[in-house]
Amino acid sequence: MMLFTRQPPRVLSLLLQAAQRVERRAQGVSLSGGCWIHLEGERPETGEDVHSLKTSPLGQPPRQDDIGCQDSPSPLPTPTPASLAGLPRRRALHPPTPSARPTPPVPGRANSYPRTLWPPAHSRQPPPEPGRRTREPPQEPLSSPGRKRRRSGSGIERQLLQGAREGAPLGARPQPRAPGQAGRQGLAAPAAGSTNGRARRGARRAAPGGLKTARAGGGLRTRATPSEPRARARQPCPAGAQSRPAPMAPETPAQGPTPRYFTWDEVAQRSGRGKEQWLVIDRKVYNISEFTRRHPGGSRVISHYAGQDATDPFVAFHINKSLVRKYMNSLLIGELSPEQPSFEPTKNKELTDEFRELRATVEQMGLMKPNHIFFLLYLLHILLLDVAAWLTLWVFGTSFVPFLLCAVLLSTVQAQAGWLQHDFGHLSVFSTSTWNHLLHHFVIGQLKGAPASWWNHLHFQHHAKPNCFRKDPDINMHPFFFALGKILSVELGKQKKKYMPYNHQHKYFFLIGPPALLPLYFQWYIFYFVIQRKKWVDLAWMVTFYVRIVLTYVPLLGLKGFLGLFFMVRFLESNWFVWVTQMNHIPMHIDHDQNKDWFSTQLQATCNVHKSAFNDWFSGHLNFQIEHHLFPTMPRHNYHKVAPLVQSLCAKHGIQYQSKPLLSAFADIVYSLKESGQLWLDAYLQQ
Repeated sequence: MMLFTRQPPRVLSLLLQAAQRVERRAQGVSLSGGCWIHLEGERPETGEDVHSLKTSPLGQPPRQDDIGCQDSPSPLPTPTPASLAGLPRRRALHPPTPSARPTPPVPGRANSYPRTLWPPAHSRQPPPEPGRRTREPPQEPLSSPGRKRRRSGSGIERQLLQGAREGAPLGARPQPRAPGQAGRQGLAAPAAGSTNGRARRGARRAAPGGLKTARAGGGLRTRATPSEPRARARQPCPAGAQSRPAPMAPETPAQGPTPRYFTWDEVAQRSGRGKEQWLVIDRKVYNISEFTRRHPGGSRVISHYAGQDATDPFVAFHINKSLVRKYMNSLLIGELSPEQPSFEPTKNKELTDEFRELRATVEQMGLMKPNHIFFLLYLLHILLLDVAAWLTLWVFGTSFVPFLLCAVLLSTVQAQAGWLQHDFGHLSVFSTSTWNHLLHHFVIGQLKGAPASWWNHLHFQHHAKPNCFRKDPDINMHPFFFALGKILSVELGKQKKKYMPYNHQHKYFFLIGPPALLPLYFQWYIFYFVIQRKKWVDLAWMVTFYVRIVLTYVPLLGLKGFLGLFFMVRFLESNWFVWVTQMNHIPMHIDHDQNKDWFSTQLQATCNVHKSAFNDWFSGHLNFQIEHHLFPTMPRHNYHKVAPLVQSLCAKHGIQYQSKPLLSAFADIVYSLKESGQLWLDAYLQQ
């Protein structure tokens, strides 16, 4: 095969004459005035390999640096690896034209050079005009889909091209690789440009580090596999090949969604009913608009903190906070802006921080851990009193004295069961909510005949916003039955509203207050509550109570006697319940929600009764109402231990810590009703 390089048009005829002389010489014809053109490849007559292109005058041996021809006016250029990279596959019989330029090879892949270096004679175009650009027809790459790959030229051509690409000197035979020897740059032999597809796939599998080869730009580069997600390497390009690295976008670390920031003004606007409701916990903003109906503690208790910071009540009411936070993630919509304080300006920052430190100290002291023996004995004493009440009638008969004694014992059972269910309802007996809820259903449902959901619905609101009008259900008798609190009574009088003669409310309190609350209101409302809200589990527990008490006492007393006993028990229990629960709240501050900090909110709405064994038992340890409201999940037997710490914090910040005797607490209820009634009358009569 003859090799040609680009020459000016004036030497084309000379090159054709030289080719003819070579052919005649091979046929034994003597040429004169010509030149030798040594061919690449193997001479058929001698079997000698030729790896260089040389020309020399006829009759003289060629020299290594003799590239010219005696008939050529200008010498031929020296072949280089770059020029050899585009050698034709077959013998070219037509000289090149200035407009015919070879297509550059695809680097990193053998046998990818074009099939012909110059177009045939019938397709040659005349030289273009100076300054005019010619358009070259696109050439289809060999690796295009659907195109069958063909083997390139002879073995001599492949060896020469491979040596040129690997940087071997011109004319040197490429050295064969040993079997299994790795290729260049860590790629397994054979080279990526090999025409053997099976060997090439094996080379990729044998590549170290799990790297795969890819062709891009003008050379080989490695593509990282999943074992090395960030590893990137680039193989050097073959000698003489001009390559341009593929542009790579700068890698930036993956970032999550940018959090949304809000101000307290934006949060405060989402506090109304029927509208969007937000609240803040630990500076995170949650949208509770749809969640309120699914809240386990009730929809109203969480709605009372809409538009406010609820960090302290959240910590106070939940015993498994990590579990609750997982469910809260779906409600998270953002957080407070960095320049915003952690809570509203209406709250005392120093007092809030110190109370949180106090809570941490209480937890470290172990005061939040219950004594299960205490609650077990408490439950046993209730069951014994219940059995004693029935034995009184069964042993001593149904006369007046045994009947009255039985009523007192059953009233004690109902009151003490009320204090015990209060402990289970606040999750202060067991470390898991499941056991607390189960025992809560048993005590309030089986022992008292009331629904647990009804108690949760009312009582948690009371703890969240004590003595806050329209948020605490315990003061819902204002204004229809009583005028409560100094501020609300004056406001009611200025509005000229009179639903009852409030100036006499301290008198009719003894008629419609303690005696009538349970037998005339709660006893019937609880059935309406469970049926209207479809609380069938609570209804089932309630039915077990009524079935048990009917089967136990109707055989002894008859139906009329049983109804008389039952309502007498409810009457006594109602007086016990109202006096104990209202002595800590009615005499205290009552107003609309002022959105104060947790500590101040609880202290201004509660007071204590002195500690004694009787007071603790009679009130179910609710004589420590301050400590109970600050730490709702604390076991009741630890209230007296944390009381000194609370008193010191109150003294430091000038907050009044009220504690009084039991009878004085009862009397304060009447005195506060009389005072608020008089304030209402003065405002009502004022023009």
